[in-house]
Amino acid sequence: MVMKTTLTKRLLCILVPMLAFLSCSDDFLEQTNPNQISTETFWRDNKDLEQGLIATYKGFANANTINLVGELARTDLAWSSGYQRPNNTNEYYLQVFNDASSVPNNKWSTSYTTIFRANQVIEAAAQLEETYTTEEEKEEGLTILAQARFLRGYMYFNLYNAFNGGAVPIYDFVPIEESEFYQSVSPAEDVKKFYLDDLQFASENLPLSWEGQDKGRVTAGAAVALIGQSYLYEGDFETASTHFESVMNNFGYELTPNIGSNFTTMDEFNEESILEVGYSLDYKNELNAYDGRDVANTLYVRQFTGGDGTWRGAVPANWLILKYRSDPLDFSDARNKIIDEEGNESFRKFSLRTSWSVALVDDTDMGYYLREVTGQGSIFNVKMTAFWRKHTNWDITRSEEELSPGKVRSGVNERLIRLAEIYLQYAECQIELGNVDVALEYINKVRRRSGVQLLGLAGTGEFPANDHDNVAYDAQSLMEHLRYTELPLELSAEGDANRNIDLRRWEVKAERFNELAQRRYTADHYTLIDEKGTEVTRWGSIIKELPAGDPDIDENWNEFQEAAANYNPSLHAYWPLPNSEIISNPQLND
Repeated sequence: MVMKTTLTKRLLCILVPMLAFLSCSDDFLEQTNPNQISTETFWRDNKDLEQGLIATYKGFANANTINLVGELARTDLAWSSGYQRPNNTNEYYLQVFNDASSVPNNKWSTSYTTIFRANQVIEAAAQLEETYTTEEEKEEGLTILAQARFLRGYMYFNLYNAFNGGAVPIYDFVPIEESEFYQSVSPAEDVKKFYLDDLQFASENLPLSWEGQDKGRVTAGAAVALIGQSYLYEGDFETASTHFESVMNNFGYELTPNIGSNFTTMDEFNEESILEVGYSLDYKNELNAYDGRDVANTLYVRQFTGGDGTWRGAVPANWLILKYRSDPLDFSDARNKIIDEEGNESFRKFSLRTSWSVALVDDTDMGYYLREVTGQGSIFNVKMTAFWRKHTNWDITRSEEELSPGKVRSGVNERLIRLAEIYLQYAECQIELGNVDVALEYINKVRRRSGVQLLGLAGTGEFPANDHDNVAYDAQSLMEHLRYTELPLELSAEGDANRNIDLRRWEVKAERFNELAQRRYTADHYTLIDEKGTEVTRWGSIIKELPAGDPDIDENWNEFQEAAANYNPSLHAYWPLPNSEIISNPQLND
């Protein structure tokens, strides 16, 4: 008790004079702590702008920004569950997600975090503009600003196309006061105008390309591509075509000779890449795999692999597997010829596009996870008859665990936009504008790259000597092919939610689920020789579609039954406003 009283007296001796001093100093609380970094003291030059921009790029690279697996699961392209077929509890595949679901909440959070970082750079760039003394400083500052505005515009492009019919809060400033953090939703038209202004600025002030360590930064061509896609999604095919033509003609993009250059760590940031997120295994390995500072991709690899440690987060839907299996070869293309060790000549079993996109148990021309035969790299049982090769490291390691022991990490970049997509979207515009021959030309450019039989009458088009399917296409039949064959085979498991956007804007999603729910399947077994030289059987590993009433139908192999019953356009066409925002933002719906 004595000790406590003595201590109290000593504290009073210190505090009373201090309080007297504070009462005489009205501006004491307004003084800046010289030892603490603030927004007023941090942004001193372009080096600081660059640091802020790097943080913005880090938000752009956060896998939750795109959340490919969650977006894929809500489309017609995937069967998605952590369980073996037929069990499925995935709320996105079942179309029962709501405002509390993790994917929209995570997507929203990471998008607005990136927007907040971009706004800091944008505001600081405006303040520093008056301090520049050389043209080099001005140019550098402008380029940083253009990147920040691209990244902010891209975040709003995604938010507009993903949430609440496009009506989301607009932040064009850095909130300081508590009330400024609470913004109501803006009309969709205002959101679209806002992000188009950002992308237009970026298109006029970004470089066409980057070199060396700067490869992977955003470019003018990527901005023009996004503007074109925005007009396409709104049904303005004329304006979209103008922007797509600019992308195709003015920025030096080309289709890679090998489609596989776009799917693994091989040939990253290549001539076909328009917008790509870079990842690496070379740094930060000491961190937990889910640490936000990690520079590897931690969300996708185990979701797609059919090798050891698969999570079955997303596997190709049965109808898509059958499309890949039947992708027709161009027999005039020398790449489709196989010559064995004894000089015997034959043709590939599957198209190059199929073999590089998915792993099939009976693909005898391309191994899997460094096994000579694809079926040696995965058991392909339990009705899992195909896995995406995209986003996995099947070409450089025997297992994902071997590549990054004890961690869920991958260095495979995420390709968000590539030239083949622009070709096919341009083809859609041309069909809508009545130019079927032009649309055929661009679809056939994509098909010819992979040695696939071309569309149209024999002896016609840009490549008359190649094999054609000898079909006279009109606008309706070519659009059907584009929607349900070309786009899914070329671009499955890629992009920034474009399949859901397409199904929604075509107004076919409910119809599509209902149609797919009627299909019935079975599977044949496949026998192979394993690495030990033993004959093994992969049970039920080759999918077949059967007509209604066939006695061999496996009723446990149905797909999209629940999606057809549960899908409601007013609830599921867009992600809802997430409950995390509804709870924290009292101004959201004012």
